[in-house]
Amino acid sequence: MRTVHVHTGKPYDIMIERGILDRCGAYVRELTQAEKVVVVTDDNVAPHYLWRVINALDQQGLQVKTHIFPAGEKSKTLDTIADIYKVLADFRMTRKDVLVALGGGVCGDMTGFAAATYLRGVGFMQIPTSLLAQVDSSVGGKTGVDLPQGKNLVGAFHQPFAVLIDPDTLKTLPDKFIADGMGEVIKYGCIKNAAFFDFLENENLTDRIEDVIEVCVSIKRDVVSRDEHEAGERMLLNFGHTLGHAIEKLRGFAGITHGMAVAVGMVLMARAGERNGHTEAGTADRIVRLCEKYGLPTEDSATVHGMAEAAKGDKKTAGSRINLVLLRKIGDSFTLNLPLNELEAFITE
Repeated sequence: MRTVHVHTGKPYDIMIERGILDRCGAYVRELTQAEKVVVVTDDNVAPHYLWRVINALDQQGLQVKTHIFPAGEKSKTLDTIADIYKVLADFRMTRKDVLVALGGGVCGDMTGFAAATYLRGVGFMQIPTSLLAQVDSSVGGKTGVDLPQGKNLVGAFHQPFAVLIDPDTLKTLPDKFIADGMGEVIKYGCIKNAAFFDFLENENLTDRIEDVIEVCVSIKRDVVSRDEHEAGERMLLNFGHTLGHAIEKLRGFAGITHGMAVAVGMVLMARAGERNGHTEAGTADRIVRLCEKYGLPTEDSATVHGMAEAAKGDKKTAGSRINLVLLRKIGDSFTLNLPLNELEAFITE
C-alpha cells in the first residue's frame, strides 16, 4: 500500500492500493465511532461498485443507507443536496455517523458539502472511482455545488477522514473519462513538477498509474498542507480552471468534461502568458502536444469575449480584479492579479 499523509488542521491519510475498496468498512470502524453510514453514488458507478462497499460496511456491523443520483455535472445542484439531506434526516444520522462518497468529482464534491453542512458537520470518506477524482478532487477538502451562474459557487472547506484509492476502479472507465482525468494530471506537471511533465511526455500512463496517482496527490498534499483555505499558494492549483470553468458554463455544463475544459484553459493561458511576456516561448506548444497525446482538446468554439464575460462570475474574482494562474515555464507557476476589464484583451489572440 502507498500512503500519503495530509497535514491539514484535520490530518488524514490517502491510501492507494488495488482492492482497498473491499476494506472500506474496516477503515470506517477503525477511524470513527459511526454506527450509521450513508453511501452516496451515481447511477453509472452504482452497478459496478456499490454492492462491494455495502458488503464491506455490513461485515463491520454498520447500518447502511444509500443515495443514488443521476450521473453528471447537471446533478451537482442544491436540489440534489436537499435529496441527500432527506436521506440523512430520515435515517436519523448523528454527528458521530458518516457519509461515504463513492464516485467521481461530482459525487465527492456534493457528498463533502452535505457532510460539511448537515448537523453543522459530520465525517465523510472519499472513495474516488474516476481518474480525475483520484488525482485531484478527492484530496484537499474543497466541497460544493454549482449554480446557473457558475461552478462551485456554493461550498465549504471540509476535510475527509480518509481517502481510499483503488486503481482497479479505473478499468471500468470509458477512454473519455481517462482523458478527463489527464487534464488535471497534466496540470500538476505544469505548475509544480517539470520532471513529471517530462515523464508524461515519454511514458505510457497505463503502465505506471499508481506512480501517477501518488505524484499528483503528493503535490496537492504539499500545497494544501501549506495553504488549506486557498489564501495564497493553493490558487496555483487553478491553472487552466478560470477559462475552463467559463467554457463549462457557456456549454451549460454539458458536452464537455471538466478535465477537457481545463486542458483548453491551460493552452489558452499559456499562449496568453507567452504573448504578454510572462511565459517561456514554446511552453504552450508542449502543453498542446501532451494534451493531444492523451486525447484532450486544445481549443474550443467559445469566443474570447464569451469566456471573459463568463469568467467574471468565477469565485477567483475579488471586487473588480481576478487572480490568473500563469507559468513562467513548465513546472514554475505564479498568480497575476489583473483588472477584470483587462481580461479579454489579455487572452485575445
